[in-house]
Amino acid sequence: MADFDLVIWDCDGVLVDSEILTVEVEQRLLAEIGWPMTREEVIASFMGRTLASEVAEIAERLGADAAHRFETELVPTLEEVFERELRPVEGVPEVLAALEEAGVACCVASSGTPTGIRRKLALTGLTERFGDRISSGVEVEHGKPAPDLFLLAATRMGVDPQRCVVLEDSVHGVTGGVAAGMTVLGYAGGLAPAAELRAAGATTFEAMRDLTV
Repeated sequence: MADFDLVIWDCDGVLVDSEILTVEVEQRLLAEIGWPMTREEVIASFMGRTLASEVAEIAERLGADAAHRFETELVPTLEEVFERELRPVEGVPEVLAALEEAGVACCVASSGTPTGIRRKLALTGLTERFGDRISSGVEVEHGKPAPDLFLLAATRMGVDPQRCVVLEDSVHGVTGGVAAGMTVLGYAGGLAPAAELRAAGATTFEAMRDLTV
């Protein structure tokens, strides 16, 4: 990755192990409001998207009341779970240290809110690695799978998109990175199948230790 000028990290499921926790909570809440889904269906439908886009889809299918209940229960429930269980993805601190030593810039581009992203980084001890170099899906008109978020991150860092590499773990994220004209590495050690990440345009890897700095 030292061949690139900027590494753009997704947060959930790539930097921190929040994705599996989120899917479990979302699956339960969706069943409670009348939309039972398998874990695989939750991953395919919602993983990598903004909460606003999820809520809009739920409202379209089940109505505004169900969508409101989902949103109001999801956020505090996840906060409690993250406080107890959130950890950095194995190998991430070592990769970040190696990138810093090599002089490669890093930033975060996540579908989460700025407050949520910062909270997850703080809980996992990763804040100092990124500082204010955070771009959120709520800051762009079109979130993942559109390229807008990745292009925003590159612009803020002053780096040409072709000189950026994106680390993603969702099909929506991979699709957005590819559409932005960036090289995308798909982390297949999480929930999304490696074959689906590759089909979306990523070169996949199974563990952070597989990354070459």
